[in-house]
Amino acid sequence: MKNTKWYIEETTENEIILHSLKEIIYAGSSPYQRIEVIRTGNMGKCLFLDGKIQSSELDEFIYHEALVHPAMFLSNRPDRVLIAGGGEGATVREVLKHPVSEVIMVDLDEEVVKICKKILPEWNNGAFDDPRVKVIIDDARAYLEKIEDYFDVIIIDLPEPTEGGPSYLLYTKEFYEKIYRALKNDGIMVTQATSTSINNLLVFVSIVRTIKEVFPYVKPYIANIPSFFAPWGFVLASKSINPDRINLKEKLSKFNGFLKFFDYDTYIGMFSLPKYIKEAIKERGVIIRDNSPLSFY
Repeated sequence: MKNTKWYIEETTENEIILHSLKEIIYAGSSPYQRIEVIRTGNMGKCLFLDGKIQSSELDEFIYHEALVHPAMFLSNRPDRVLIAGGGEGATVREVLKHPVSEVIMVDLDEEVVKICKKILPEWNNGAFDDPRVKVIIDDARAYLEKIEDYFDVIIIDLPEPTEGGPSYLLYTKEFYEKIYRALKNDGIMVTQATSTSINNLLVFVSIVRTIKEVFPYVKPYIANIPSFFAPWGFVLASKSINPDRINLKEKLSKFNGFLKFFDYDTYIGMFSLPKYIKEAIKERGVIIRDNSPLSFY
C-alpha cells in the first residue's frame, strides 16, 4: 500500500471507490463531459466519464454481452439495430456477432468516440470499419424524433442520468415514447439501468416503472460487473414480444463459441431477480418525466 496512488471514484454522495492508479493514459474534456482513460492495478485500462467508470479492460465483455445479447436473441429478426451511446464501440462489436444488415450508432460526444478508437481499439475490435455500421454524432433523442417503425432492436448504452449530464433526459417517459415509435411492431429495446445495490435502488426501480408506462412487455434483469463494484441493472421492453414465452436454449447453444460470458444458464440467472428487488419494483420508484427527471447522483 505504501506509495500507492489512487483514483477516487465518487459513486454517490455516500460512497467512493478507490482504484489503484498506475498510469494516466488520457485526461481531457469535451463540451459535454470529462474524459479519462487510466490504467489501474487490477482492472487494466479503464474509461471514466465525469469521474465514473464506464468500462474496464478486464471485464467490459461482461457488461456488453449482458446488455446486447438478451435483446438480440429474443428478437424475431435482429436486422436493423440502433445503438444510443456506446462510444467505445464494444456494443457494436457484440451486435455484429448476429446476422444484422444495418447498425446505426448515435453518440452525442464525438470526442469520446475518437479517443476510444485511438486508445481503446481492442474494445471495438474493428467494428467501426464494418460497412454495415454507421456512426452518427448527434443527440439520440433528436435523432429518434425523425424515426418511426424502423428498428428491430434499440440498445440504450448511455451513462447514468446525472443532473447537467448528457443523458439526463434520456431516461424519461417522453424519451421511451420516442423509442416505442421508432421500433417495429415486433421490435425490442434494452437499456442499461444503473446499480441495483440494495442501498441504491431508487433510480433502477424508477426506470423499470417508467418503461412500464410505455411498453406492455417489460423485463428487468441484473448482472454482476466487477469493475462497477455493484450488481447492475438492465431493462428489456417490447410492444409484442413476451420474454417469458420464449425458450432461448437452442438458439444460445449454437452461440457458445462466440461468447465469453453469456449462455443459457447465465440468461436464466440474470432474469432471476432477488426478492428485495422484485418487491422494490412493486413498491418503490417514481415515473421519470421531462419536467421531473431523476438523477443517479
